[in-house]
Amino acid sequence: MTQVCIVGAEDAHLQYELLSRDTARAALSTYDISEPFDNSLSVDTVSLGAAVSLLNDLNWYLVRFADFSLVREPSVSPDEWLSRDLARQIRDGKVQPEDTGDHLAIYGVEDGRLVEPMYVTRVDGSVPDYDLRDVERTLVVRVAEDEFGR
Repeated sequence: MTQVCIVGAEDAHLQYELLSRDTARAALSTYDISEPFDNSLSVDTVSLGAAVSLLNDLNWYLVRFADFSLVREPSVSPDEWLSRDLARQIRDGKVQPEDTGDHLAIYGVEDGRLVEPMYVTRVDGSVPDYDLRDVERTLVVRVAEDEFGR
């Protein structure tokens, strides 16, 4: 299963905004929704293509109510997420999955919410430690080269 996670903007209650609108609610109606982080929405899809398509279907709402979207595709990495843009590039065949993973955004998780990302590159195949603040855990996101450090 490919997981999609949408993280809401600070000034919006993401689940309310999505589920209160007919088109977004219809797009999400076949999925079991969870909230892995504060102000987020997560669903499992059948494939990377379905995940990217769902995000495309929700794009009008994502631009208004979300900070960013992530995709976790086990065939690329069981533990690391992909940025929406990188997931699209892999789906479209512009980037091969094995060519990803050098450019990372590491988010801290603090009190159930994602906190500022630290942009890093892998060092000798290892992910550097998150050192922006003390956090409970981290979330590693592979990003496209042109997203690195945004």
